[in-house]
Amino acid sequence: MPEDTPPASRTGHGPTSRSDHEPGRGLRERKKIKTRQAIRRAALRLFAEQGYEATPVDRIARAADVSTSTIFRYFPAKEDIVLTDEYDALMAEAIRDRPLDEPPAVSLRHALVGLLGPSAGEEREELLARLRLIREVPALRARMSGCLADSGGLLREALAERGGRAPDDFEVRIAVGAVLGALREAVFHCLDHGPTATAATATTPTPTATTCAENMATAINRTLDLLARGLPL
Repeated sequence: MPEDTPPASRTGHGPTSRSDHEPGRGLRERKKIKTRQAIRRAALRLFAEQGYEATPVDRIARAADVSTSTIFRYFPAKEDIVLTDEYDALMAEAIRDRPLDEPPAVSLRHALVGLLGPSAGEEREELLARLRLIREVPALRARMSGCLADSGGLLREALAERGGRAPDDFEVRIAVGAVLGALREAVFHCLDHGPTATAATATTPTPTATTCAENMATAINRTLDLLARGLPL
């Protein structure tokens, strides 16, 4: 495997395999994406079966049919298997694809909710599984703070372009920081109080990925509406 690590963004955003088929990506990068996805999916399967803490990296390597050193080339720490993805870059691209005369908040709403839509397919289930792990595992939540900083950088660049501002513009930084912080709390609230928070019974079946995604999309829309209204309480 090549020694260089492909660029990755952080969780909470956009699908992974959509980027695998983009014509602008070379064969080498597509192979890297496939390897990263294989590792992530093997890890998520083992985390569901054995628990996050009880699953060592060497067990993940065997399940993904790669070496332990390969895993650490793609994911510097075990937590990054759950937290890193290709989502932020895809969301930034989705924002850039929106009409230029559209308000930035509307473009952001379309990009975020689109990631949970039916077209996301299998990646949507993977995203929901990762979000649940982040909520449940303290080590993942602790490392998430640094990941959100990376996400913020990509979003600032995409939104700043639309408004003709610099990515480090004060108002751009504050707006993006407020949105990311609010969305994190919205997602956690949804996981804590939605149908996934209660155990399934014979009369209460396990919620489908579609139901969970719809609840998440509703929470995202409510969050952006609240921010747009100036946080009235």
